[in-house]
Amino acid sequence: MKAKPTSPEIALAKGSELSLSGPDLVQLLRAVLGKGAPVRFRARGFSMSPFIKNEDLVAITPLQRERLGLGKIIAFVHPEAKRLCIHRIIREEDSFYVTQGDNRSETGERVPIENLLGSVTRVERNGKRVFLGLGPERFVIAILGRRGLLFPLLLPVWKVFRAMIKRAPS
Repeated sequence: MKAKPTSPEIALAKGSELSLSGPDLVQLLRAVLGKGAPVRFRARGFSMSPFIKNEDLVAITPLQRERLGLGKIIAFVHPEAKRLCIHRIIREEDSFYVTQGDNRSETGERVPIENLLGSVTRVERNGKRVFLGLGPERFVIAILGRRGLLFPLLLPVWKVFRAMIKRAPS
């Protein structure tokens, strides 16, 4: 009797996390999102700070459920590095989206449509939902980012905010 082929499954104990990165993470995201299911995982990196911070929980929704455009935050396979990247759309060009991290001052990168994985629809930090950067203000953030003004505006605000936090009583 021939054994039935089984499909791979990921089973985790409640409360535990699977740690993936690079090509393995991209492959898993393609498979899950390709089936029409959303994915939640912990963001790694600082390129989208302060709107998405390192260790925030990020929910990615398959593209068929979400309309893309200026200001949307998308997950994609970086054209050169071939790794997962999450950045904001700052412009559309023919068959490309031009994206940029909110915490980056350099100009955006052109992402071919076939490299898109999904869009960010939810961000959670310390167990609470983060709304800033995902609502209508995303248009202003994208325009400021495209013009190279977002990072210079955020830096002084961040310095004042950090000073206020340090002075606050514990």
